[in-house]
Amino acid sequence: MLEKLKKVEEKFDFISAELCKSEVVSDMELYKKYMQELKHLSPIVEKYREYKAAEKNADEAKSLLEESGADPELKELARAELEEAKENIERTQQELKVLLLPRDPNDDRNVIVEIRGGAGGEEAALFAGVLFRMYSMYGDTKGFKTEVLSANATELGGYKEISFMISGEGAYSRLKFESGVHRVQRV
Repeated sequence: MLEKLKKVEEKFDFISAELCKSEVVSDMELYKKYMQELKHLSPIVEKYREYKAAEKNADEAKSLLEESGADPELKELARAELEEAKENIERTQQELKVLLLPRDPNDDRNVIVEIRGGAGGEEAALFAGVLFRMYSMYGDTKGFKTEVLSANATELGGYKEISFMISGEGAYSRLKFESGVHRVQRV
C-alpha cells in the first residue's frame, strides 16, 4: 500500500508542476484533465502526508523513550504521544484504504429518482411525499440540486407518483444503492 501511495504522491506533484506551465494553461482540454485528476488525487495525498507525519511523531516519541537519561515526566509525555501517534497511524491507514478503492466511473453522474405511492391510497401517497422531502433535504445538505421532472400530487400534500433529478458532483455515488419497496403501516 505504501508503494502505491508514493506513486500517487509523485503523480500529484508531477501534475501540480505541469499546471504551472504556460503550455498546459493555454490547452484547456489538458488543463481540465489535469485539474480533474488533481481533484481526485488531492484527498489521498493529503491523508498520506498526515500518515507520514504521524509516523514521524511516533519515531520521535520512541527515541525519547529509549533515551536512558530522560526525565520521568518527559518519558510519560513521550509515552502518551506515542499512543496518540499509533492511534493516528491506525486511523489514517484505514482511511487510506478506503480512499484507494477504485472509483465507479458513474459516481459523478446525476440521479433520477422515482417514488410511487402503491397500495394504501392516501397513506401511501403521504409517505411518498415524506420520502421526496427527505431526499430533497438530503440533497440540499450535500450541495446537490433537486429538480422535479413530473409529479402527481394528492389533495393532502402527498404524491401518487413523483420523479425528480438530483444533480451535482457525487450524486450517483451517494444514492446508487437507494432502491426497494417500503411498507407503511399505521398502528
